[in-house]
Amino acid sequence: MPTSVEQLPWQYPSPFICQWHISPEQIDHYNHVNNVAYVSQLERTAWAHSNALGLSIEQYQELDRGMAISRHEIDYLAAAVLGDTLACATWIVACDNKLKLARHFQFIRLSDGLSMLKARTEFVCIALSSGKPKRMPKIFSETYFNAMLINPAE
Repeated sequence: MPTSVEQLPWQYPSPFICQWHISPEQIDHYNHVNNVAYVSQLERTAWAHSNALGLSIEQYQELDRGMAISRHEIDYLAAAVLGDTLACATWIVACDNKLKLARHFQFIRLSDGLSMLKARTEFVCIALSSGKPKRMPKIFSETYFNAMLINPAE
């Protein structure tokens, strides 16, 4: 078993990683984590990464821009249960410097190094005031493009 989260079997190098400890409210009637909880964790992981890159919700609001989800593709590989702790990683894998951005995610259970989930989320830049697609502000395009993983295997 790896000694640190950075040494887990990540699908790509240099992930942004946060941890998720599974709590009772995330468990469904099958006694495993509900799929809605995973989607919420995808969002929390993406926001944590954006914040770490220096972009905040306050900047989004000041600029009247946001990155709205246009598509999720999620592969649930194993079921997490109460008490599990997952290392949640994300990478920016595409940024067109105009409207679109894509992230990959991988969640790994710390107790055994098993990949629990892999996902891809696509985003489109919108004006928060109207919900309509709008070009990324320069700070978005520069920040996200510079953080993009080079040549990810799709």
